[in-house]
This record gives sequence, structure tokens and C-alpha cells, in this order.
Amino acid sequence: MQPPRRSFASDNNAPVAPEILQAIVAANAGDAPAYGGDPWTEAAVALFREQFGAQTDVYFTFNGTGANVAALSSILRPWQAVLTPASAHLQTDECGALERFSGSKVIPIATSDGKLRPSDIEPHLRGADVHFVQPRAISISQATEYGGLYEIEELEELCRFAHERGLIVHLDGARLANAAAALGTDLRATSCGAGVDVLSFGGTKNGLMLGEALCFFNRELHVRAAPFVQKQAMQLASKMRYIAAQFVALLTKDRWRAYASHANAMTRLLHERLRAVEGVRITRPARCNAIFATLARAAIEALQREYSFYIFDEALPEVRWMTHWATTEQDVESFVESVAKATAPL
Repeated sequence: MQPPRRSFASDNNAPVAPEILQAIVAANAGDAPAYGGDPWTEAAVALFREQFGAQTDVYFTFNGTGANVAALSSILRPWQAVLTPASAHLQTDECGALERFSGSKVIPIATSDGKLRPSDIEPHLRGADVHFVQPRAISISQATEYGGLYEIEELEELCRFAHERGLIVHLDGARLANAAAALGTDLRATSCGAGVDVLSFGGTKNGLMLGEALCFFNRELHVRAAPFVQKQAMQLASKMRYIAAQFVALLTKDRWRAYASHANAMTRLLHERLRAVEGVRITRPARCNAIFATLARAAIEALQREYSFYIFDEALPEVRWMTHWATTEQDVESFVESVAKATAPL
């Protein structure tokens, strides 16, 4: 059986990093208390507090949808709403999970680049009126679903604006590691250091087998709700040690940065090589580990016979190509050769 070619569809398609697998195996020795009463969970929480501050409360979940739903359900009441870009994973890829689980409404806001700015939010703020849901939170992504970044100053301005209007800031950090690596900063600076209140921190897209972490930076917002929401949302793992052990490995020796930096570097290489390919137009800035481009439909169909990747906008059509911690330079070179062949004039 021929080995499959590397996928450029998503960092979800990546294999598990070897250090993460080793951590799972090491955690598999003997019995351990269930539901987070184990030493691996204790160690993981301590490492998160080293990264984000001693005030951080951490709850582990199985997946990103669960993390976003549990985080927002811990801070919203059913008559309250969350404002988010129309392109946000919360709005486009979670099947209405938050609305079904919490009863709170998601209000999508159209933006050209997947980023929210104060001017986008202001029109949606209104006085108390029993006929309308009340905005209580904003949810943004760092990095965005279009591969863009909030600069630290932008994030600080947005958080300041939100807090002045009584809004809570939730950050979907499924690719926070990629964002921090691209910005040349640490995890804290591009989250709670800029004013974020609640973070869904991603592991699955950066080397883990499974697992995300809810990080609450303001205990007044969640302390009476989060543990119960985690359980009701079916995100409380009985064998928590296997999730926690992965985060111990990820946060030790800054492996999160090494994995994310490599993924970003492979996208930079892919971007450089694609610029020389006629028939391909890069449509968005490539800041992290995603490239968006347009090319002929026939070329897309030919490429998808060899590689898996997503079409983000059927009308153009616009595709997304992603790299991850295990993408190699040879993977990139082979893919570019296929792109050049698919787009070459007949």
C-alpha cells in the first residue's frame, strides 16, 4: 500500500507529535484518580499558570467546539448574546452548538478579514429592551479563520472598548500558538495580557491527539458555573490524566512554540514557492499556517485528486492550504510541483 501524500486541508489532519505520544504512554502506568484528581492534571494546571498568571483557572475539554461552548455557557445567561465575526468557527462550523446548549444567541457580524473592530460592534449595542437579546460577550479568534492576526495593540484596543461597555471578551485560541509564534511574543501577551477574559486554548491543531483547555482569567465571571457547565457539556474526562499529560508535554520546553513555528515556516516556504506559479493568486496575507488562493476550477479538481484541501468560497473559487507541525520542506516542494502542473496551460 502506497503511503498517502501529506494533506494540506487542515492542521487537524496532522499526526500526533512524538513527544505527545510519549507523554500519553508515560501516563499509562498504573492507576490514577479520575476526573482530574491526578498528578498530571495538577502539573498541567501549574504550567498554564506559569504561562498566563497565577489567577488562571483551567478546565480541560475534549475538543474545540466543547471548549467554546463550555467557556461561553459559563459566562452567558439565556437572554444574553455573543457578538462574533460571521466567519468565526463558533458561527460557521459548530452546528449551532452554543445556541442549543446554552440558549444564548450568536450574533454574526460581517467583516472582510475575519476580525472584529470597535466600529463593527457599536451598532449592535442597545439599551435594555425586553424584546431583544442583550449582548454580553464578544468572541474573536487568534489567529482568525482567514489566517490573519490581531496585532497586540488591536487586541488591547478591542478589549478596552468591550470592557468599557460591560462586555466580556472570549478568545477562540485554537491556533493561539501559531499567532504568538508569528507575532514573536508569548501566549499571555496575545490573550489575557491584552485584556482577554476567557480563552479556549487549542492543543489538537498543534500536535496533540485531542484536548483543549478553558482558561478563565477573571474568577468573578465563572467561578460558580464553570465546573458544572464542564460536566453538563460532557467535557469532563474521567481519565483526565491522558489529556493533561499532553498539555504538560506541550507547555514544557516551549514545545508549543516549536510546533507552531515550524508550521508557520512551512507556510512561508509554500507562499514563496507559489508566487512563482502562474495561474495562482494569493488572496490574503499569509501570517500563520494558512494560505488562501484562487485558481481555475479545473486545476482545483486535478489537485484534489492528489491532495485533500478545502474550497472556502465556491463563487471565486477560493481555496485554503494549511501546513502543520509535521509538514516537511519536501511535502511543500512536491505540492508546489503538483500545483504548477495543474495550472499549466494546455
